[in-house]
Amino acid sequence: MKVILRKEVEHLGRPGQVKEVKPGYARNYLVARGLAMEATPEAIAWYEKGKERRKAVQDKAETAAQALCQKLGGVSLSFARPVGEQGKLFGSVGKTDIVKSLKASGFDVQKEAIRLESAIKEPGDYTIDIRLTPTAIAKIKVSVVPRA
Repeated sequence: MKVILRKEVEHLGRPGQVKEVKPGYARNYLVARGLAMEATPEAIAWYEKGKERRKAVQDKAETAAQALCQKLGGVSLSFARPVGEQGKLFGSVGKTDIVKSLKASGFDVQKEAIRLESAIKEPGDYTIDIRLTPTAIAKIKVSVVPRA
């Protein structure tokens, strides 16, 4: 089944691209979440009509993301968490904690932009990627220190 992507879908494509996907994936995931629409001839013609307008909006968003990426480059966050006898944290530091800390520092970053495989459960220094757009990726430093 052919679909037109309305938003960026990781490992699939960017907005405006026409992709061939399995019908179940298209119906149950892409179309249901508003990420894509079925690529009928009418839909393709309609989508081509607004191409320049969407390109201008996308370029503006890319420029803003690059500026935010430059500002985030020097950010360093610190979290103090209680630690057990084996050196593991009671609880963890996850994406939500990082988003809240960035918001307190004056940066508005979406939770989905933070690339963290799993929550941080041990004290130490970590480098976390924040993927604002496919080309704008900022690296921030996160330090987790033990608290008595």
